[in-house]
Amino acid sequence: MKPVLIYTPEEARRNAFAVNKITSALGAKLVTPDFDGEADFVINRTNDYKIAEKFESRGIRVFNPPEFSRIANNKQNCYDYMEKNSIEIMPTRYCEPPFVKKPVDGHGGQGVVMCRDKSEYDEACVCQKPASDLGRDLRVWVIGGKIITAILRESKDDFRSNYCLGGNAVPYELSESERAHVNRIISLLDGDYYGIDFVFNNGKIIFNEIEDTVGARMVYDKTDIDILGLYCEYIKKQMK
Repeated sequence: MKPVLIYTPEEARRNAFAVNKITSALGAKLVTPDFDGEADFVINRTNDYKIAEKFESRGIRVFNPPEFSRIANNKQNCYDYMEKNSIEIMPTRYCEPPFVKKPVDGHGGQGVVMCRDKSEYDEACVCQKPASDLGRDLRVWVIGGKIITAILRESKDDFRSNYCLGGNAVPYELSESERAHVNRIISLLDGDYYGIDFVFNNGKIIFNEIEDTVGARMVYDKTDIDILGLYCEYIKKQMK
């Protein structure tokens, strides 16, 4: 096999643990996004659906597929897609302060701000009504359409609860109704390995976003699950 793992140089350095796990388990070659050679399959860790599209058009299997990455990496398009499929979201295109403003292609809480004046509304960004429980959210990891684990993230100092921004994290047991809700969202997506984030609003989990190139640090820090090992085993089965 000639598997290829695509990262930007910066992200490859930042995710050295994942790079080593994947290349060792699959014998994959680490390449940059401008790679245009041959491959038996491609693991695209760039958030760029056009890269996945290029290889899929040649009949090469890509993890995650381009349509999944296209939906996941534009927040407003993703919210519209979920709403169209009867998944509840916090209202977007929302300009009544306070509102949360997010870059449409942002990740990890970067560039997300709380706005307290209508003048800060920007049609080029996602402007969204805040959930009732600020600084508290939930991430669910998914491999091959199956829920692997869920972790609750909380911050006492920031309305953003991202672990990479200093939020606390603890494993979370999904209730039966929450699990059914997550599985309903999974049924709408054709992804291989990803995260689904939820906010908490008046006692309910509400869809917040999809993480295409989802990180694994929280899982290794807070559980005994070898999630990248599971992902590599999944890929091997897919390519048999």
